[in-house]
Amino acid sequence: MFDDRSPIYQQIADKIKDDIVSGILQEDEQVMSTNQYAAFYRINPATAAKGFHLLMEEGILYKKRGIGMFVSGEARQSLLRQRRERFFEEVVDRMLAEAETIGVPISEIIGRIEQAKGSDE
Repeated sequence: MFDDRSPIYQQIADKIKDDIVSGILQEDEQVMSTNQYAAFYRINPATAAKGFHLLMEEGILYKKRGIGMFVSGEARQSLLRQRRERFFEEVVDRMLAEAETIGVPISEIIGRIEQAKGSDE
């Protein structure tokens, strides 16, 4: 599951975020404890805890004292907003800048998108 591209704690946080966005984890659903997570993935519990702490700081998870960690009620919507914004910044805005540089009109881009979308249906 883990690779060398980013710290393991960040990959843990990203995996949980992906599970929330995809609907595997629902709002107010309890997530595995850091010890369970560490045992399951055979990693240091402190590393798992660091990933969970990151998610708590972002408001993605919250803690019920003595019970465990849970997905916050706004987690999915918040993550979707962040991902949409990142998509436009990293993909659409860059594509439009490149298109302008090489002289591709927006109408051609739209036509290409519509053509590709039509072939999916």
